[in-house]
Parts: sequence; C-alpha cells; structure tokens
Amino acid sequence: MKGVVGIVAIAIALIGLCGTVMANPPIVPPVQYEQFCEAHKVSGSGIIDVSTSVIDKKIALEYFDTMAGDGDIELDQETAYSQNADKLKRNISSVNGSNSAALNLYQSKKMTYAGDTPLVGGKLLNSKAFYGGIGANIQEMFSVNEMEQDQTAFFVSTTPNQPAYNIRPEDLPGILKKAGRNVDAVEALMTDKNGIYNPAHLIGLETKNSFNGTWGTDATWHKIFYKDVKAHEMFTGVFEAEKLIKFHENPVPERIPVPCEGIDC
Repeated sequence: MKGVVGIVAIAIALIGLCGTVMANPPIVPPVQYEQFCEAHKVSGSGIIDVSTSVIDKKIALEYFDTMAGDGDIELDQETAYSQNADKLKRNISSVNGSNSAALNLYQSKKMTYAGDTPLVGGKLLNSKAFYGGIGANIQEMFSVNEMEQDQTAFFVSTTPNQPAYNIRPEDLPGILKKAGRNVDAVEALMTDKNGIYNPAHLIGLETKNSFNGTWGTDATWHKIFYKDVKAHEMFTGVFEAEKLIKFHENPVPERIPVPCEGIDC
C-alpha cells in the first residue's frame, strides 16, 4: 500500500505536465448533481404499459426500458440514477464481488408474466461517445407469452465525487494518466474517501430468463477507425438463459502524439 500511495503522490506532483490525450477519461460529476429513484411492486392481471427513460448528456448516458402486454404479471423493480456515483452504491457480483461499487445508474427487476397476448418490450443502455462515453451499448428485446426474469442493469462513467488523498475530481483524470499501467494505483485513485470503488467506464447487464416466445440481445462497442465489437443472440421457443454482458474501459487517458510533434505547427 505504501508503494501505491507513493505513486499517487508522484502523479499528483506531476499534474499539469500531460500531453495530448485520447478522449474518454472518466467524466467529472457536476457540483449540482441530480438524482432519480423509482421502486414498485405490482401483482395483478390486465393491460400492462411500463416505460422508463434517462438521457443525461453530462454523464454520456442514454437509457430506455419499456414493455407492454395484457396478462398476469408480478413485477418487483427498482431504478436509481445519480450524477454523483458516490451516492448510489450497490453490490453486483460481476463488478466488485461482494463489495459495494459506486454507480450512476442501477436497475434491478424480478418479473413473472403469463398471457395470451405477448408481452413485448426491450431495454437500451448506451454510453454515448459523442458526450464523452466509450461508445458501447447493450440492447435487449423480447416478445413472450410466458417469462420469469431476474435482471440487473448498471452503468457508471464519472469519477468519484470525493476522491481519496484530498484530490479534486477535476484533477483526477490527469493524475490517472500519470498512474498509467499501475493497476493498484489506478484502483486506489478510483476509490473514494469512504473506501467505495468506482469502476468507470462500465456498462453491463446480468440476466436470468425462463421464457416461451422470443428473447435476445445485441451488444456493440464502436470507435471510429479503431474498434468494432458486436455480439448478437436471439432465441425463439421455450428456453432458459443466463447471461452477462459487460463493457469496461480502463479510466486512464492515453497520450496520442500529434503528427507534427517536435516541430512548430
């Protein structure tokens, strides 16, 4: 741990000496941060029309979740969104084991449905590159007459609002660059003063499904002239599926030399 603290101290001392860097360091959360929370439990029979959307250019987030049908449903759902990730802490096994992680968006859903009319819906979780995200998105689509689902969606793109070592959030991207390849130092910098780890940039979906109908996912990660990742799955029939999709980019910005480096330009 002493070595990590030493590297962090050196990185702080060197701040301001950074050169040209690639975009997508973690986004600094606004001082006047905003939050949204919704939780409900529903059990009954009849017409179903449920939708939630969150678009936030400040943290490069686009989120849409919708479903409609006519049948018997039990739904236990929580949606929470915070520009200040320090205020939204959850345990997700694929993110930080049994420890809490800081998030900008979290949704958990437990649902059962049965009906002659299909339940039609989907979900889109997008880290918008144009606003400083990593350009990754996850989409879920379904049309089912029967479904049991246990699902968690999560997203984080911002730095800790109160980093350790008395660092200002505005200074953290530059300090992360100096930490470079030292994974322990980067993790220490992305842990807030209360010991909660922030895994930015991260976008993911965990789901367990049992269904009769059609269900599938599309996941893409695109950077122009640099990266193109695509994963597609679609199933029609009677299936059980357990799936994890997760995109993560190390929050350390990388130096990109300009073509005319070393000369007056």
